Amino acid sequence: MDIGNILINAFGELISPTTAAYALAALGLAVHFGYSGLLNFGQAGFMAVGAYGYAISTLTFNAPLPVAVLIAMLASVVFAIVLGIPTLRLRADYLAIVTIAAAEIIRYIVTTNGLTDITGSANGLAAFEGGFFGLNPFPVGTYNVGPLAMNERDLWIRIVGWTVVILACLVVWLLMRSPWGRVLKGIREDENAVRSLGKNVYAYKMQALVIGGVLGSLAGIIFTLPRGAVQPANYATELTFFLYTCLLLGGMATVLGPVIGAMIFWVVLSLTQGLLYGAIEIGAITFLSNSQAGQLRYILVGVALMLLMVFRPQGVLGNKKELAFA
Repeated sequence: MDIGNILINAFGELISPTTAAYALAALGLAVHFGYSGLLNFGQAGFMAVGAYGYAISTLTFNAPLPVAVLIAMLASVVFAIVLGIPTLRLRADYLAIVTIAAAEIIRYIVTTNGLTDITGSANGLAAFEGGFFGLNPFPVGTYNVGPLAMNERDLWIRIVGWTVVILACLVVWLLMRSPWGRVLKGIREDENAVRSLGKNVYAYKMQALVIGGVLGSLAGIIFTLPRGAVQPANYATELTFFLYTCLLLGGMATVLGPVIGAMIFWVVLSLTQGLLYGAIEIGAITFLSNSQAGQLRYILVGVALMLLMVFRPQGVLGNKKELAFA
């Protein structure tokens, strides 16, 4: 068992573009649920809208990178409005059911055979990342970040991904410190009280849904760029559940909590996978195959999340006072 290699792989997950995408999408959930009380279980749908919006704009319309990103963001705004108009007056549990269904509808639409020329159906879309990596200022070569070695493409997507995460955290932090953010927190605690003060609760909820959805669409773009392909299977319901795991790990009503939670989530997955595979390789574990070990790591993360909810339900960075609304 190569402990050093296992630790290097875990460090790689700490700063990977996938972790950055999860952090950004979980930050959108913090706007939805942590600050607004909107139980959105369809964040995977917003990620899919962003990824497909970017890929289709690039492949079908030959849109340049800024235009493709803008189209993806506008598509998520439209999706949020269409989703929010009939649902934002629903109670939290009903809203959760509707948002799960909406995300699944998006996934099934892009797999429709009639849209194969546009969405690629079940095979998805590929070869749309050229415009992004064409802006890469780093020459071809190998770059070392601590113990981690990466090529110029890996370095570029990491820098862009985490820069977007930092900017998004700053924007959300400023919004939540503003009068708008204080109204949003009031809606989370008691929307009837806020409504009695003359505030349009429905409009504030819609704005929060749009902002969190835009963050989800940006996460979808970052999530798909390193892979060079967007496939509908990557945006199933379990993706939203993983994002909620990240949110709960870090803290629901915090700005940095989703980022820390995403880092913990992927580092723990990497460490448990490396240790289990290593134990199987040296014969210390004989009753598991590699595929079974891959499933066991999710069980271990689930157990850890259960223990966290028992002993620290507010998350790593959360405040117990923020739990009053839950």
